[in-house]
Amino acid sequence: MRYYDDHVFVICAYKESPYLEACIRSLLAQTVKSRIIVATSTSAASVRDLVERYELPLYVNEKKCGIASDWEYAYEKARETARYVTIAHQDDIYLPHYMEKVISRLEEEREALLCFTDYAELRNGRKLDISPYTAVKRAMLFPLKCPILKDIKQAERWILSFGNPIMCPTVTYNTAVLPETLFLSEFKSNIDWDTWEKLSRRQGRFIYEPHALLLHRIHKNAATAQLIYRQERAKEDLAMFLKFWPEPLAKCIMKFYSLGEINYKNIGNERY
Repeated sequence: MRYYDDHVFVICAYKESPYLEACIRSLLAQTVKSRIIVATSTSAASVRDLVERYELPLYVNEKKCGIASDWEYAYEKARETARYVTIAHQDDIYLPHYMEKVISRLEEEREALLCFTDYAELRNGRKLDISPYTAVKRAMLFPLKCPILKDIKQAERWILSFGNPIMCPTVTYNTAVLPETLFLSEFKSNIDWDTWEKLSRRQGRFIYEPHALLLHRIHKNAATAQLIYRQERAKEDLAMFLKFWPEPLAKCIMKFYSLGEINYKNIGNERY
């Protein structure tokens, strides 16, 4: 069994999650092992029970300033002891070869900013390899798969200019070439998209691993779904499009992008 000591999975745990243990078990089942830690700002009893059962370090963020603060705290704790950091979301499942494939790609290109992978959806306990939502995101990522375009820095900004096709829990960060403070966004929903936009201006590229190596759980209590229900997501989406396009064109693109919200508004009760 291989062990890689320059990588850390840090799980962001929030309140009570019925899916946290499944996430932990998926990280323990990786074909290449690395360290696992847990960071939280809520310190629920169930979280403490699980970290004790699996003998994982637990770090508690006392600031309680929102998602960006939680992610930054998790990133900060992990980067203290590792070059590569994956911020794992408590609801998701990492497939066994995630670590092996991602670290292999990053070791081949040690100046890359990050590596992210494709993913499948997990709805009502069923894996969906393709959905209208994932099909659109894969189409958006074509420039990073094309041999002619993938090494062109502008390709990263091009894919981000039409929306956010990068699923944040699939991302592994190369802290050796990234700033010490990563998540500076004031958004509630588009923290990741805003971060990718800022990083796309830096030297170094994004590596796209096109294998689906994560199962992203879709359920009505997810943070993204709650933000959409409160209609906060649309304001943030428009703000992001304005970083790339003049206002009339940004609003036009926004109309098509907002159709993706149907993916969350139609969420039923998740069974587990």
